[in-house]
Amino acid sequence: MSETATLAGIKVMVIDDSNTIRRSAEIFLAQAGCQVILAEDGFDALAKISDYKPQIIFVDIMMPRLDGYQTCALIKQNAQLKSTPVIMLSSKDGVFDRARGRLAGSDRYLTKPFTKEALIEAVEQTLKLVLNPPAAVSS
Repeated sequence: MSETATLAGIKVMVIDDSNTIRRSAEIFLAQAGCQVILAEDGFDALAKISDYKPQIIFVDIMMPRLDGYQTCALIKQNAQLKSTPVIMLSSKDGVFDRARGRLAGSDRYLTKPFTKEALIEAVEQTLKLVLNPPAAVSS
């Protein structure tokens, strides 16, 4: 199955204060068939999320006004949005940064600069988990 067929029509939001990163992600995702919604920061994203209802959200960690951790936490605290997968984007790749992302509620972590392949793979893997969640382990 081609990536275009797999991702056709999937709504993906990219939140990043860097125009270069937003545009790169937009081009890569659009080429794969995704509908792309762009936001410059957390406040911009929160204003757009209810209108566009993205199925996956990429959020940069280091942004002015409302950083990625805060944005992710606000998304995950909203009853209608908490099941929406959030993938953190960061140039920081330390254990602390990844752990802080998890604590905020992120589902995945992708380091910048990213390749088209890494971005598409993150979307595909996240969709697989959403469509086929792992069986709950009973204790």
